[in-house]
Amino acid sequence: MTFAFFLGAGNIIFPPQAGQLAGDNLLPAMFGFLSTAVGLPLIGIIAVAVAGGGWKGLTRDLPPSVATLMAVLIFIIIGPAFAAPRTGLVAYEMAVKPFIADAGQTSLTVFSVVFFAVALFFAWSRGKLIDMIGKFLTPALFAVLAILAIAVFVSPQGDILPAQGDYLDQAFTTGFLEGYNTMDTFAALMFGMLIVDVIRKKGVTDEKATCTYLVYAGLIAAAGLAFVYISLFYLGATSAGIASGAENGGAILSIYVQALFGPAGQIILSVIVLLACLTTAIGLISACSDYFSSLTKLSYEKWAVILAVVCGVVANVGLNQLIALSIPVLFALYPVAVALVALTFVRKWLPNPRMAYRVVLLVSLLFSLIDAAKFMGLDVSSLNVLPLFDYGMAWVIPTFAALAITRFVGTAAAESQDVRPA
Repeated sequence: MTFAFFLGAGNIIFPPQAGQLAGDNLLPAMFGFLSTAVGLPLIGIIAVAVAGGGWKGLTRDLPPSVATLMAVLIFIIIGPAFAAPRTGLVAYEMAVKPFIADAGQTSLTVFSVVFFAVALFFAWSRGKLIDMIGKFLTPALFAVLAILAIAVFVSPQGDILPAQGDYLDQAFTTGFLEGYNTMDTFAALMFGMLIVDVIRKKGVTDEKATCTYLVYAGLIAAAGLAFVYISLFYLGATSAGIASGAENGGAILSIYVQALFGPAGQIILSVIVLLACLTTAIGLISACSDYFSSLTKLSYEKWAVILAVVCGVVANVGLNQLIALSIPVLFALYPVAVALVALTFVRKWLPNPRMAYRVVLLVSLLFSLIDAAKFMGLDVSSLNVLPLFDYGMAWVIPTFAALAITRFVGTAAAESQDVRPA
């Protein structure tokens, strides 16, 4: 179930294009992508387990209002604003549109309604999620992905050409930043709560056992994701001969699959994309509904209906526009999620966790806003003295410097808090 939740729209459309552009710099670019698209989500799942299985444990040292605001922003990003509607858009563009002669706005609208209605049906009953997705949808998804991966390595459709663009000189960091687009680190922090919920509904109540199962789920999902990404990167790297100039990774994948399997290729691709996007949409709607129902008087079921409707509406803005809008937001907030995960693992060594969490997260946000502004074309050239500024990672050194400083600062404050009356 965890693997299926993570493997969605972005996981399919971004690796092929990155692989094609990386060319003979395939390995460093792929390792950079795997760092943020597999490594960070896995660490995020483990962090949720270490923190006790929920958002409250992750953010216990932050003011409740700040923790709630962060959670709401993350859920909006992975839910109705970007990630969830993107699943419907990619499913339409890659799995349905090729079969429609005169595809237009009407066909997109009709598909959006049907797609998110089906996702709502599966998300309606949380207790059965692990059975419906883990036992039925995931094996089907993995089977067709395995067929594609084997075919790609056995019968590559071209030679690997020289690297292009930023992949020529900055292959690792470009792949690292490209991994942001999957949004899976955000999803890991939120899916962790959902996975804990379904584990407990299977009768597991012991905290240690729950933590162990959560880590196992994360490891299995990470292994599956790495398998998919490696095959899709290699697919992209060997696609220049047949898909040069394709406008996005979805187009590259479509052309390649049809070259491998002929007319049946589009059917195979449609099955992969529909299953991958549907399982992720189910997980996102379920996770968002679960959290928003805990903040309001509206029930989980009502939130699921609201979010499914909103996702269907947002999906009609178009794939390219949605991706363009999401990237600056990811540049601004992804480093904050990384900092939160890092703090979770070192918390027990911090003399004053409350101060450390506030300082480190604030520093990561301020410097990540510089990277976001740079991407949006704003003039921040005066800040190019910052380490890694040219790589779009100006937040890294200041954030970890703040983390190192708070490891040794604040002992007196922590001691004064310890002796304060309860």
